[in-house]
Order: sequence, then structure tokens, then C-alpha cells
Amino acid sequence: QVQLVESGGGLVQAGGSLRLSCAASGSIFSIYAMAWYRQAPGKQRELVAHITSGGITNYGDSVKGRFTISRDNVKNTVYLQMNSLKPEDTAVYYCNADLQPTKATIKVYWGQGTQVTVSS
Repeated sequence: QVQLVESGGGLVQAGGSLRLSCAASGSIFSIYAMAWYRQAPGKQRELVAHITSGGITNYGDSVKGRFTISRDNVKNTVYLQMNSLKPEDTAVYYCNADLQPTKATIKVYWGQGTQVTVSS
């Protein structure tokens, strides 16, 4: 069984910073892309940041210049450093990974989500 477990969410004031982590565990042959999504109440889930296995990154327009995605391929972990947080960044943040649980299979996995609340 493969699990993605997020941590690092919480309550922060506007202008502050948080660092999210997501560790993949279980039967893992290989991990391709990893990403962070978020979903605010009443809104659709949106892509926050994406990183390939080679380290190429892509960001949603609303977080460019403020958020940084990175990964540790040895620890099977992806991080999201969030700086200059705004109240509109308030959402549940989800980790996502395209990975092979076995050599012959590739699947998309999601974490359970971690709440980030930014107060004004």
C-alpha cells in the first residue's frame, strides 16, 4: 500500500510563512512527478506547484514568486515553502504523486490534505 502523508499546515498571519511536507511511503518502485494542489471552500481544486523527477518546476499564477516546490528523491518527499502568505491562500492543501507501486504499474496518488489558514 502506498500512502502520501502531508504535514506542516496550520494558522499563520498574513505575510508569514509555512513549509508543507509530503512523504510517500509503502511499496514504491519509482516516483515521477509530484505536485501540490489546494481547494478553498466553494472553489474547485487548483494546481499550486508541480515538480518533475528531474526537478523541473511549474507554478500556478497566483503563487509565482512566493511559493517554492522542492523534492528529496532519497526520502520520497516533496516540500512546499510558502512565503508572503495572503488570506486568499487559505485552503486545504493536497499532495499528489504519479508513481509506480510496481515496475508494471503507474498510478496517481493523493494525500489526505492539510489545512492552511491565513488570517488578515
